[in-house]
Amino acid sequence: MVIAIRLSEGRGDTWIAAELGVARSTVWRERQRGSVEGKYRWRPAQTRADQARKRPKPGKLAPGSAVRAEVVERLKRRDSPEQISGRLKLEFPDREDMWVSHETIYQALYIQTAGSLRHELTVDKALRQGRSKRRPRSKLPAKPRGWIGEDAVLAKRPEEADDKRVPGHWEGDLIIGSDLRSALVTLDERHTKYTMMRRVCVHDTFTVTDILTIMARELPASLWRSLTWDQGVEMAAHHRFTDETSCKVYFCDPHSPWQRPTNENSNGLKRQYFPKGTDFTRVTDAEVAAAEYELNTRPRKG
Repeated sequence: MVIAIRLSEGRGDTWIAAELGVARSTVWRERQRGSVEGKYRWRPAQTRADQARKRPKPGKLAPGSAVRAEVVERLKRRDSPEQISGRLKLEFPDREDMWVSHETIYQALYIQTAGSLRHELTVDKALRQGRSKRRPRSKLPAKPRGWIGEDAVLAKRPEEADDKRVPGHWEGDLIIGSDLRSALVTLDERHTKYTMMRRVCVHDTFTVTDILTIMARELPASLWRSLTWDQGVEMAAHHRFTDETSCKVYFCDPHSPWQRPTNENSNGLKRQYFPKGTDFTRVTDAEVAAAEYELNTRPRKG
């Protein structure tokens, strides 16, 4: 009603927004929704708002619904919530009742409420990470990493690496074994999503840089333009890798795994082959090679 009164007084969206304490775009959208033949009708708009505010609302994944059955079936196949959300829109383009956001699926798995998916699926079986609770982003202070150098921060990485249109820009990380000494060295190319893996019995900086050099030499030098890594101390000798391969290493900001999204997502897939608790001293090179082959030949989201 305030919007209608102020509009009748000739006030604009900015003035009304300041009075209501909301963004100007909020007032603009409300006017668009509540206007009939170019005039804002506050009574129907208020009725609509009151209806939208009613609680409780029926859940999108209500028990017995067709979309819930589809989601449960696909989670059992180890599809991720994001993949499920995208595929449902592609396979049911004219049925909005079959659409569901990946966040809704996550909430149905993590939140223990009546009718939630936790009554049918356990999180460790449904999700690749196997976490029983959502893990917030870290707020830990950054540790000093003097060996990185100003020329190796992520902001100095070539711009061509950002849009993923040019091959040769890689992301990497370690998957640490249960013994805290062994590890799986993982690399993923940003453009093609090609993945490489090698196991090491210890993950000190010299072992890791040596194995990365061996991995790099398996492909043409032209396909090694940059490598993005987190701030793990295993890459303290990154200059050795650059000297051997001419591939420059760049480091993410502290506690920011989302800055290497290709590798972070791919490592979730790798956990299907090597779940948490894996001791990589008990894994053979042949098993790693087989997993690498399957990952490189399975369908991937573009």
